[in-house]
This record gives sequence, structure tokens and C-alpha cells, in this order.
Amino acid sequence: MLPRSDRTIVIHHFGQEPFETSPEDMTALAQSVFPLADRVAGAVGEAFDFASWYGAWRSRHGIEESAAIPTHLKVEAADAFEALIPWEQLKDAAVQYAIDGEHLPMGPIRLYVPNGSSECLNVKHVVACHFIHEEAHRGEVSYGFKSSFSPDDLRKQR
Repeated sequence: MLPRSDRTIVIHHFGQEPFETSPEDMTALAQSVFPLADRVAGAVGEAFDFASWYGAWRSRHGIEESAAIPTHLKVEAADAFEALIPWEQLKDAAVQYAIDGEHLPMGPIRLYVPNGSSECLNVKHVVACHFIHEEAHRGEVSYGFKSSFSPDDLRKQR
């Protein structure tokens, strides 16, 4: 994984080199924001639509409209929590990037999947997003804490 600051998200997309981005860059690319409560009852803060951001990101990176859409999004949190989310469950997903205009206290962004199959797909302190295309596993969902760690992961825990 690429080195990152506390405010950086690493994006991994099949066919592309991984790169770092920030909540501010993601928000600018999404072009519109809304109160998170508009999509997630009782939630506070500001968010942008995940699908709008992804469409703009694909366009910016020259990915043709006819190119394959991912089958899954895998998100990694700073606390080693991971969720593998089927693409179909992301249609109403929102990315929280601030509360009252201030950075989130628990990391760069938080992903909410309001119509997901589990509340565990709402992941806080997201530090990496992996756009995956695996037709053989379409529809599979998984979440939990990482059970294996690389030497680099262990060094980061110090």
C-alpha cells in the first residue's frame, strides 16, 4: 500500500495504478454535496453521492463509458476493518466528509450504504477503496477485521 497521511484515501482501480486523494478532492469531483440526514436518518454532517463521484472519477481518468463497471467495492478502515460490498448495493451510498464544515474526527471519510444488506457495510475511517471486477463472486458480501497482516501493516501499528 502507498504511504499516506491521516487525511488521505488510497484508490485502487483495476487497470489503473493506485493513487492518493483527499476528501476535499473527492468532494470537488463529486460537484454537489448534501446533508447526510437527507439519505441516512438521524445522521449528521455533509456528504456527497458515491455514484456521482465514481462517474466523475472514471471520466477524469479516461475510462470509457463502455468499460466494465466494478462488481464490488472493498473498503479498508484505519482500524483494520474491511468490507466487500456488491456494486448493486452502492446505488444510494453516501460519503461523509465533514460535520459542520469540519474534518471528521474519525478519519478522512465515512461510507454509508443505506440500502445495504448489513449495517456493517457503513465503514468509518476509510483509508483505502478497491474497485474490484470479479464476476465469479458477484453479489458476495463480507466484512470484519483483517485477520492477516503484512510486515508493513505491523510496522504501522507501532
